[in-house]
Amino acid sequence: MRNFSNYNLLLTCTLALLLWAPVASGSTLKVCKTCVFTSVKQAVQKAGAGDTVLVNGGIYKESKIEIKKPLTLIGQNNPVIDGNFTGQLITVLADHVTIQGFTLQNVATSYTRDDAAIRVMGRNNIRIRGNTILKTYYGIYMQNSEKVEIKDNVVVGENADKTESSLGNAIHLYYTDEVNITGNNVQGHRDGIYLEVVKNSQVHRNTSHKNMRYGLHFMFSDGNTYTYNTFRNNGAGVAVMYTRNVRMEHNTFEDNWGAASYGLLLKEINNSHIYNNVFRRNTTAIHMESSSQLDIRNNDFARNGWAIKLMTTCIEDTFRLNNFTGNSFDVSTNGKSQYNHFENNYWEKYTGYDLDRDNTGDVPYRPVSLYAMLVEQVPPAVMLMRSFMVDLMDNMEKVLPSIIPEQLVDERPLMKRIDHDNDRKLVQVLR
Repeated sequence: MRNFSNYNLLLTCTLALLLWAPVASGSTLKVCKTCVFTSVKQAVQKAGAGDTVLVNGGIYKESKIEIKKPLTLIGQNNPVIDGNFTGQLITVLADHVTIQGFTLQNVATSYTRDDAAIRVMGRNNIRIRGNTILKTYYGIYMQNSEKVEIKDNVVVGENADKTESSLGNAIHLYYTDEVNITGNNVQGHRDGIYLEVVKNSQVHRNTSHKNMRYGLHFMFSDGNTYTYNTFRNNGAGVAVMYTRNVRMEHNTFEDNWGAASYGLLLKEINNSHIYNNVFRRNTTAIHMESSSQLDIRNNDFARNGWAIKLMTTCIEDTFRLNNFTGNSFDVSTNGKSQYNHFENNYWEKYTGYDLDRDNTGDVPYRPVSLYAMLVEQVPPAVMLMRSFMVDLMDNMEKVLPSIIPEQLVDERPLMKRIDHDNDRKLVQVLR
C-alpha cells in the first residue's frame, strides 16, 4: 500500500511539472532592426512554448500576428506595431500569454470581423499590461476566456464625426469570467469598457471618458464589482442592465451632460449595492427602471439636473444616508405609486426644524415637487424653472399634496450634511 501511495505522489508531481512546463522560463528571442529576427511575427512563429519574445524600440509595420503557444511578448523602449489598417494586430490562441509594453496602432474598421488590436479567443491566464493602443476599431477584445488581467493600458479611439454604430469598444468582454480590469485609461470609443455575460470580475481604478455611449456597460453580467473608477464626459457614465448582485462603490460620475445623459443608468437590475459614490454635474445622476432591492447609501448627489429619476416600475429600493445638494430636482417619478424607502438622507432644500435636537427633522420631507412631476410629463415645461409660478405651485402642493406620490417621503431627514469620512458616529447611531 505504501509503495502504491509513493507511486501516486510521484505521478502527481510529474503531472504538475508537465502542466507548468509551458510557462516555465525558456529562451529569449530578440527582435530589432539589426537582430536575427527583424519581425515580431517571425519571432513569435519561431518561439517555443515558455519562451520570451523581446522586441526593441522602433516601428514594425505588420499585422495578423497569431500567438499559438504559451509565451511572453515584451516591448522594450516602446516598440510600435503599426497595422496600417490591414487587419487585426495580435490574436491570442494559447493559454498563459503575456503582452506588455507596446504601442499598437491603426486597426481597420471591420463590421464583419470586429478587428481589434489584441483579441483573445477561448483562452485563460492571459495578461495584457502597460500597452498604448491608438486608432483601433476595438482595442482589447476577449471572448469565451477566463482568468484575465487587463492592467495599466491606455486605449484611445477617434470618435469625432462618427456614429455609435461605426465605433467599437475600447475594452470588450464577451462570455469571459474572472477578469481584473485595473488602472486603464480609455476614451474615444462607443463604450469605454463593455461586459456581456461576464461573471466574478472586478473593474477597479480606471478612467473612462469621452466615449460616445457609456463609460462602462454591463449586460447580463452577475456578481461583478466596480470600485474607485472615474466616468467623465461620456454619453452616460455607466449602464447596468439585466443584471444582479453588482457592487458599485467609491466611483465618481461627473459631467455626463446632454439631452439624454446619465451618471448611472439602471434597467432591470436587482439585489445590488451602490455605496460611497459621487454624482456631480450630470444631467441625471441615477435613472432607474424596473429595478428592485437596491441598497443606495452614503452617496453624494451634487449639482445635477435630476439627482434621482425613479420610475414606478422600481420596488423595494432603499435610499439612506445620502447627501442631496444643489440639484435642480432631487427626485422625480412618473406616477403616484411608490414602493421604495427613503430614510435619513440630507436634503439641502429641507426647511423643517429639529426641536428635540436629535439631528433629524421633526416633519417629513417630500423630495418630489409638483413641478418635477409636471416636467416628467411635459418636458418643455423645464423652461419655467425658477419662476414665481413654479414656486407658488410647489408650496401649495406641500401644504395640500394631491399629485405627488404620498408614499415617496423621507420621514426622518437629516438636519446637516453628512461627512462620510468623519461622521461615523452619527451614521452608526442612525443605523
